[in-house]
Amino acid sequence: MSTNRLEAFSDGVFAIIITIMVLELKIPENSGWEELLKLLPVFLTYIISFIYVGIYWNNHHHLFQIGEKVNGQILWANLHLLFWLSLMPFATGYMGHNHFEPIPTALYGFVLFMNATAWEILAQKMIKFEGQTSQIAQIYKGDKKKYISIILYLLGIGLSFFAVKVALFLYFLVAILWIIPDKRFENQRSS
Repeated sequence: MSTNRLEAFSDGVFAIIITIMVLELKIPENSGWEELLKLLPVFLTYIISFIYVGIYWNNHHHLFQIGEKVNGQILWANLHLLFWLSLMPFATGYMGHNHFEPIPTALYGFVLFMNATAWEILAQKMIKFEGQTSQIAQIYKGDKKKYISIILYLLGIGLSFFAVKVALFLYFLVAILWIIPDKRFENQRSS
């Protein structure tokens, strides 16, 4: 099977996730600054979540530009990733509306961790399908960012109960690691 239908469906889900997240930003009842300040935690959480969803969309696009075909396992692995990504609006709203309390912050980190885990499963299914000599396998060989990210997520989840600001910083740090698209994808595609 070609990747076209999977990409089109996934793009639609990404768009819906972002739309649902922005709906958490309720319009204030009054026009004063104090009303806007009440929304600041929700808005800040929306920004980081938007960045994360954007990173996954960007990398998803690159991944399926390298992969030429999919099978049933890849379709299910992609749905698994989309499931965890679809929880971003809930985790975003829960953390933002509760002003970065420990449990919502830990749950947010858990959803980020599961997104990363689901991404790795998808990538490994594609490597298995395309073979160890494929472009995808070559790109993922020696990838250290994924391990660093998973460690930082786990640290953030644990620290959410003791040092919320440090946990939030770790989540933000992982986003910074991934915000620039992986040059290995673009270099492989042009070769």
